[in-house]
Amino acid sequence: MPPTSTPKINITPQTQRLAIRGVLAFLGLFIIRALFFSSSTSNEEIQSHGVLERVLMSDKYLDVAKYPFLQSRQGRDDRTSLFDEEVKEGVLDYWTRFEKPFITDKATAHLDTQVMRTVIDDLLKFHGWVASACPTLIRPFGQNNREDHYEDLAAKDNLYFIAIVIHSADHFLVDQLAIIVQLARRLGTRNIFVSMLDQASTDSTPTLADLCEAVMTILGIAFRIRRVPPMTVDPSAAYYPLEEAEARNLALDPLHELWNKRSIRFHRVIWLKGFTCPNDVLESLRVSELNSAAMVCGMDWAEHNGFFIFSDRWRTRDIEGDPFRAAKSNSKPEAGPPRDKAGTERFSHHLPFQTFCCESGTHVVDPEQSYYRNIHYRASYTAHNLSTTQEQPRWDPETPCMDSTQMWFCRDLWTDAAKGGLKDGSRRKGHEKLGNHKRDEVPDVAARAPEPVPEPAAEPEPAAAAAGEDEDSGTDLDAMNEDAANPAPEPLAPEELPASAFLIPNSAYTPARILVNPRCVTTYGGVSHTQLALDLFGGPHADESSHEGGNYVLEDWAGPPDSFVCQEMRTTGGRTAPKSQRRVGFLLQNEVGMSRT
Repeated sequence: MPPTSTPKINITPQTQRLAIRGVLAFLGLFIIRALFFSSSTSNEEIQSHGVLERVLMSDKYLDVAKYPFLQSRQGRDDRTSLFDEEVKEGVLDYWTRFEKPFITDKATAHLDTQVMRTVIDDLLKFHGWVASACPTLIRPFGQNNREDHYEDLAAKDNLYFIAIVIHSADHFLVDQLAIIVQLARRLGTRNIFVSMLDQASTDSTPTLADLCEAVMTILGIAFRIRRVPPMTVDPSAAYYPLEEAEARNLALDPLHELWNKRSIRFHRVIWLKGFTCPNDVLESLRVSELNSAAMVCGMDWAEHNGFFIFSDRWRTRDIEGDPFRAAKSNSKPEAGPPRDKAGTERFSHHLPFQTFCCESGTHVVDPEQSYYRNIHYRASYTAHNLSTTQEQPRWDPETPCMDSTQMWFCRDLWTDAAKGGLKDGSRRKGHEKLGNHKRDEVPDVAARAPEPVPEPAAEPEPAAAAAGEDEDSGTDLDAMNEDAANPAPEPLAPEELPASAFLIPNSAYTPARILVNPRCVTTYGGVSHTQLALDLFGGPHADESSHEGGNYVLEDWAGPPDSFVCQEMRTTGGRTAPKSQRRVGFLLQNEVGMSRT
């Protein structure tokens, strides 16, 4: 039987040409898409440039109409609510009765446009429950009476990143939204990006986040609202500084994504905490600009037994490394929050003063000196976990300070600035760490004798947190009580420092420009803003010409202290975990790895 032959497939020249054309057409479409269009990822994610878009176009503004992914909501709580059906029926009823009958053709389109313009105008006047009274509050140097409206900031057309970390703080969120709206009104709706991080709030924060989403969508403000689950299920296993660092880094994710994917760089990052008047935020922005500051903090005040005390003492250190006092708002200047002489003098005149570290409510950070230089929020990983049965370790006296993530951030700012070299312009060489030289090789240096600063008669002791008290009612909950039985440690004597301490003093390095602006006031629940403003700024104010550098500029910048007061959490247990304090050395030559020259 003869073998069967396999049938041959004959492809005609016409079929070949058709197939080649199809392949070329597909490749052409693929190339065009790659050149002119962004990558097609989820609308919740920031998309990368196309090739030609990257070369030929530069994103000067945050145009949400052109790039819808600039407005996103992640981790929305989509569980069924009690009134979901009623709300949907109400929206449908309004559409059916009051909108749809009047949309007949293109001729009526202008009516819809006019309605939206009216809505936007009304929203831009939104002041919230508290911010509407801000212009009536007393501020030094006519801050609320000037007619410049901060045109110097608006004229530069810079981009600003606003970050908010929320945890069951629904009593703040509406007013914080009002602050955002007022900043957008001054700086431009296309010039700001808002990043809200909700840390598994259990109050009405998710509902108010819906309100924020609606308002910013209508106004054309770029935003990302993200809800994340609790970082630890067992509160006894939660290490507060580490969770705080993780939350802040998550809030900054859009900042890095916009730079990495679209080459968009922000001029300043504004961290909103508590309640701060919009003009006070703009004032801190101006202080940051004129001083080229790495960070400018306000001052936060919490209500305590009928008066107001400086709140955020855990994260704030004066330029000599000492914690701020829990001073009353009506204290004499020499008994005010800062302990150092220079800070006390400038605080008494309501002028920005230099600190070793600060946060104290709303603060402004220059990303060019921090986040874009790969500085992130971090904390110690060696805390003892109380949820385990392991015994608590015996801590080495040389263990790095296990304090707040903001204190780690400040030390990183000082170290990074020092890596730029010395004040005289010389740069460091090598990477050898000088910490093991013999003490007798170093000449004796007289101990620093700090100027005596009058202490207050008695500092108010912050109230302990009651059961169920709102964690975000104030930051003084984080600070250690200071009294006669638990005073702040004194500065280290020269013989207590490492042998290399005086090879190159801290003052020789380029300083990190960290300032506190006392004219930027952050408050929390239960505070009478009018009385607080009267306590702080009610007296006569000196004329601007009487201050060297005016009301904004700091002329002389000091180096960091040789040591600072470390208030640390060595165990887990959440925000109220026990703290201890000690004095810890801080030598820039060791931090940057200076070698002998």
